[in-house]
This record gives sequence, C-alpha cells and structure tokens, in this order.
Amino acid sequence: MCWPDIHKILSQLVYNQGEPLIFSTGLFLWLFLFFITGFYLVHKKHNLKIAYVILFSLFFYYRSSGIYFLLLVTSTIVDYTLANFIYKAETDARKKAWLVFSLILNLGLLGYFKYTNFLAEIFCNVFHKPFNPFDIFLPVGVSFFTFQSLSYTIDIYRKEIKPVERITDYAFFVSFFPQLVAGPIVRAKDFLPQINRPVFVSKEMFGRAVFLLASGLFKKAVISDYISINFVDRIFDNPTLYTGLENLFGVYGYALQIYCDFSGYSDMAIGIALLFGYELCLNFNSPYQSSSITEFWRRWHISLSTWLRDYLYISLGGNRHGRFRTYLNQFLTMLLGGLWHGAAFKFLLWGMMHGVALGLDKFTKEFVKIPDSKWLKILGMILTFHFVCFCWIFFRADDMKGAFAVISQIAFHFNPSVFFDFVTGYKNIMAVMLLGYSLHLTPVTAEQSARKFVTELPLVFKVLLLVAIIVTVIQFKSSEIQPFIYFQF
Repeated sequence: MCWPDIHKILSQLVYNQGEPLIFSTGLFLWLFLFFITGFYLVHKKHNLKIAYVILFSLFFYYRSSGIYFLLLVTSTIVDYTLANFIYKAETDARKKAWLVFSLILNLGLLGYFKYTNFLAEIFCNVFHKPFNPFDIFLPVGVSFFTFQSLSYTIDIYRKEIKPVERITDYAFFVSFFPQLVAGPIVRAKDFLPQINRPVFVSKEMFGRAVFLLASGLFKKAVISDYISINFVDRIFDNPTLYTGLENLFGVYGYALQIYCDFSGYSDMAIGIALLFGYELCLNFNSPYQSSSITEFWRRWHISLSTWLRDYLYISLGGNRHGRFRTYLNQFLTMLLGGLWHGAAFKFLLWGMMHGVALGLDKFTKEFVKIPDSKWLKILGMILTFHFVCFCWIFFRADDMKGAFAVISQIAFHFNPSVFFDFVTGYKNIMAVMLLGYSLHLTPVTAEQSARKFVTELPLVFKVLLLVAIIVTVIQFKSSEIQPFIYFQF
C-alpha cells in the first residue's frame, strides 16, 4: 500500500464538519466491523472492555464534533464529581446546593452553545441595535448528553440510585456511542446496572438487532433521504413557487421524513446496542396511529417526553396543586420542550401549540364523555395527524415567514386541478411516500410477526437481509451525506 492510499485512509479518520460519522455511511460500516470484532476479543475482561468502548465512543464523537469531544470529557468528569458531592453531603441543604450548582453548570453549558445568539438577537431587537451573531459552534448531541447527565445527578439527589464507584463506568454510560449524538436519552438507573453484567447476546436479541438495523437503515436512507432531497426540501426552500396542493404534500412528506429519519436512527442505535448485549429504551411507537395528541406524545420521542415529564413537569409541581397549575405546568413543559429543540421563536410556537392542544385534550377527557367507537378513533387519528402536520410546518420552515408562506399557499392557492399532473410528475416520490405511510400504519401484530420471522432466520439469511438493504440504500443514496435531522438539536 503506497503513501497516497494510507493518507486517504487516515484522512477519513479526521474530523470533517461536512461529513459527520453517521450510521448510514460506508465508513461507519467498516469501522463498526473492526470495532465489534475487537469488542468480542476483549469483552470478557471488564476493565479492558470499558476502556475500549469509551475510546471508540470518544473517537465517534470527535468525528462528529471535532475538538469538542473534550467538552464531553470535561462534562463527564465534572458531573461524576458533583454527583458524589450530592450523595455524600451531610444535610439536605448541602445536597440541594450541589444539585443547583450541577444544574447551573449543565444548563449554562447548554444555554451558551444553543441560546447565546437567540438571546443576543432579542436584546438587539428590543433596543434597536444591529445584531451580529457570535461565531458559536453547536456540538452535535449536546442536548442529549446534557439531559442524560442531569438524569444521573437528579436521581442521586432523589435517592433513586447510588453513584457508581468508578468514573470509567460513568464515562461508559454518558459516551456510549450508539445513542450519544441523537438519543434515545438513556436513564442512568436503566443503563448503569447493565454495565457490569457479563456480555450476553441471545438469539432473540441478535434477531431483533438485525431487524432494527435493517428497518432503521431502510427508513433513514431509502425513505427519509429520498423524499427530502427530491421533494420536501424543494417545497420548503421556495413554497411560493408551488401550488397549495404541492405544499400540502410537502408537509405530508416532511411528517414522514422526520419520523423515518429520527425513528430510523433510534432503531439503528437500539439495534447496535443489542449486538453488544445492552438494552436501550423504545423511542417511537407508531406515533401517527395516535387518536389524540396525548397519545401522540406517549408514542413520539418517548425518551424525551418521559424525561420532560419526570424531571421538569413533576419538578414544577405536576398535578399536585390543583387543575389550573396542572394545565400551566403541562404548558410550560411543552414550551420548554419546544425551546430544547432549537433557539428560535418558531420552536417556541411549536411547543406552545402542543402545550395548548394537550391542555384542551385533557380538559375534554375530564368533562366530556366520549363514546368508545372505532369510527371516532379513526376520526381522532385523522385530526391528530393533521394537527401534528400543521405544527411541523413551523418546525421545518427556515423561519416564521417561510412557515406562513406554506400556510398561505395551502389556504389561498390550493389549485386542486394540478393533482393528476402532480402525481404523474412525482410518481416515484408518491410511491415512496405511500410505502412509508403504509409501513407506518401496519398493525403492531404484523410488525411483531415480521420481527419474529427475522429472528428465526438462519444466520446466513440474516446477513443476506442486511446486504440486500445496503444494496437498496446504495441505489437510492445521494452523492452527499445526509445527516440525521436531530443532530442539530
């Protein structure tokens, strides 16, 4: 092998902001094959296994955020130390003081990277001053590992868990690469007990891992990326160039895109973890089958919605202080959940709309007796889906002006006469969207049967299934890497 070849290989290992290391790239596949081979060579030696996984996880994060992997290292050391201070504090006042200090550091860190420019812009607008954005790089996944660390310190403060003895165990939990940059958000009390168990991957776990990897890769690289590049991005980049009907299908396309993108990542993360014998929590459960907005949030981004419930909603008082405070706490939780997604008024509005909808849903269920009817459930699914799609407009648009442009086109320039020309012109997009929504609306029993079928396949057929999915991905793949949507959060 000559020097240019070696140099080319080494260049793939160096951070490149335009090419993050993501599960659906060929580079990750090759690195993962080398990594998992090494893992099973050292997995019986606990300390070596822990160090091996931590080092690969830090490299994985370095390839996504460059020098900011040191931020993850620093955060790990600081949070591990503060958690021990909380646990060893002799009085409740000291425990609370250490917890508050931990919250200030973690939320301050998150606030600096995500909200400095947002707050500065508001300040400049209020005082009529020119706004020049600060050059602040947003490290990939900072929202995820910050919330993960907070769950550890808060659970120790609440006496639900004890701190781990070794910082390496804590570093393993925080940096575990499958879920590091885009979730699921893993709780310390769920993951830490698994670290010291002997590595064991049952036939059922391996089969489920293959199924999740295949389905996740298909959802991300075949459905999500394809409709994004060839349709959705075009609509949202210039909504006024398209009719209202095309804008409406663009919204439907984005609803499918973000679901397939994020749930596809979560499926792959859970599947990769299973190959090492670790169980991660379910993050999506067919959310567009929901018949109410409350049910939607029990099915969508489950690790975040339950985190917000347990660590924010309950901390605000939950439902312990009367009906008005319950509604207020729920609204504030969703408002802050919207702000977690991004530093912009469109995300605040997105969270606000969901907060109001959750309150109305809760109020209706308390005071209106709704009969148990199949047709009412279907109507509820249709209404919930379209409300969620309406909110997605603000989530996806570049700014508020762009969001209102999409809405205006749909409301005032619908032009249904172009329907057949539209379907003919975008027949491949329509076929992929139809496939995506059909798979999503598949009954749970059918999905379980498919998972069982894959689990019971001989090993060679499991490998062939993954190869077939990879070949399909290559056929649909664009020339540029398409990062996961939630990398930016």
